[in-house]
Amino acid sequence: MKKIYLNPSEMPTQWFNLLSVIPQLAPPISPMTGKPATPEEMLALFPGPILEQEMSNQEFFDIPEEVLDILTIWRPTPVVRAERLEKALGTDCKIYFKNEGVSPAGSHKTNTAVAQAYYNKICGIKKLTTETGAGQWGSALSYATSLFDMALRVYIVKVSYFQKPYRKSFMNMFGAEVIPSPSDMTNAGRAELKRDPESNGSLGLAISEAVEEAAMNKDINYALGSVLNHVLLHQSIIGLEAKKQMEIGGDYPDMVFASCGGGSNFGGIASAFIKDKIEGKKVDCVAVEPLSCPTLTKGEFTFDYGDVAKMTPIMQMYTLGHDFMPPAIHAGGLRYHGDSPIVSKMYNEGIIDARSVGQLDVFKYGVMFAKTEGIVPAPESAHAIAGACNEALECDKRGEKKSLLFCLSGHGFFDMASYDAYFEGKLEDYEYPEEAIAQSLKGVPEVKF
Repeated sequence: MKKIYLNPSEMPTQWFNLLSVIPQLAPPISPMTGKPATPEEMLALFPGPILEQEMSNQEFFDIPEEVLDILTIWRPTPVVRAERLEKALGTDCKIYFKNEGVSPAGSHKTNTAVAQAYYNKICGIKKLTTETGAGQWGSALSYATSLFDMALRVYIVKVSYFQKPYRKSFMNMFGAEVIPSPSDMTNAGRAELKRDPESNGSLGLAISEAVEEAAMNKDINYALGSVLNHVLLHQSIIGLEAKKQMEIGGDYPDMVFASCGGGSNFGGIASAFIKDKIEGKKVDCVAVEPLSCPTLTKGEFTFDYGDVAKMTPIMQMYTLGHDFMPPAIHAGGLRYHGDSPIVSKMYNEGIIDARSVGQLDVFKYGVMFAKTEGIVPAPESAHAIAGACNEALECDKRGEKKSLLFCLSGHGFFDMASYDAYFEGKLEDYEYPEEAIAQSLKGVPEVKF
């Protein structure tokens, strides 16, 4: 079966909560007190329903009818057998992908953007702030806030602002204000510009700016596109759909791949299969990250701030250090120093696997995918493609035939400048020096509670 669809009536009506099957996480620590963050501190940034989802170990949450109605604009998304990609590779493996690039904003990020805008709206919030790396999250939240007649300010990592100028245009179309980070609008931004006037910025710094603005204004909340548990909860719809579709197609994946920066894309497609694995099913879930920002594969599992300015709660996660400034690779959505606490916990417990790939492999397989399947993938998404393709070739060497599923988290139509750089031979692989990571990790806080 080439394409596997679900009827809208078959779309999941509940989100699955990974916290119901994963051992209890360490609590978020207040950066002000050094003790577990109180609900009052968290409510300064997030509405009550979001905070409940963040902390609960309840297995399923009902998706509100108004959110479901909006999700049906593009959901359920198809699972596609990538037969032409298989042929180009010459592999005996079956390769499937879940196409999340069909959303109005072009990526999986819209799944949680709509939910977060909804919950803030019903709690009386009229303006949100956020950060974005490559622009997918900012685009998704711009679309979502426009649906609920809310204002939005987006701090976009400066290197992406200039690499992808039409991302700004896209967000402006839906009424969002877009600010390159570091900016002179916040204390965090001004401090970084003083340190390095030519700073490319980072996701951690853009988060600092967005959080600072929200924390200083009672009528403004902050929305985060990855990392936190409620975001993975909203993204679980991807894996729940994919599992149904694989059953319809008469197959089940031996391995599931997804790109991983903060963890929402990976957690989204992997969640339903992780539950299966914990219950005894044989399936491996693999997070694929950049060689130049190897959070899981070279980071340390410890407590760290989620941002550069030390304004966010301190979380136990794999981190490269909150002041880590990654190189200006062409996958801006994966340039985050930390990872989701729940993804980090699963990796530390051996429940999931992680691999890193260089950007030359990423673009090689991204181009191959475009030529064979007719979809230009975002560089972030192409990490998952590279992970699946490399595994297929290794399976062939071992004489194994596996079914491989990956999440195509978004299209790359705003990323053609990055592909141009690849075609012109301007890209190179960069492996972040271990000594630089060790130096950055010296700044992580010591936590006792």
